[in-house]
Amino acid sequence: MESNKNFVVGVFDDEDVLLSAVEGTREKGIKIHEVYSPFPVHGLDEALGYKRSRLPIAAFMFGLTGTSLALLMQIWMLGFDWPMIIGGKNHASLPPFIPVTFEMTVLLAAHGMVLTFLIVSNLKPYKWPRQFDLRSTDDKHVMAVDLATNKLSKEEISRILKDNGASEVNEKNF
Repeated sequence: MESNKNFVVGVFDDEDVLLSAVEGTREKGIKIHEVYSPFPVHGLDEALGYKRSRLPIAAFMFGLTGTSLALLMQIWMLGFDWPMIIGGKNHASLPPFIPVTFEMTVLLAAHGMVLTFLIVSNLKPYKWPRQFDLRSTDDKHVMAVDLATNKLSKEEISRILKDNGASEVNEKNF
């Protein structure tokens, strides 16, 4: 995290006003750092221009890894390492392997998605999150604009946020 970062923070009371403000602010050429909301706002990711997440691809790959490892483990253990004939079945019969394979698939997919999400989101146990406004966890919607990534001045950005419906505009330094 870089030090001495200056942000202009717009606080909004309503999610519909927030959505139109995001679109209006982006139309003026302002790059929005992030928008924080106490609940999901439908259409906000499209308004911010976010791309579709690739987390499902990672989940599929982790699940495929779990399936492969489970089958390899069971076929090796029951077919080659310690072959036993149980109930007259073959050494490497697939139907009895289905429950363990399913569980291993789900286990690796779930743990892999959690780890991938934590790594991609840069969430670490020792990292303290930036809080632009404490009310963003209660009942307000907060739009943060980084002054370093925008060419407009702090006063111009504040005026644009006010014109787009912000109930208050503050400055936050980290």
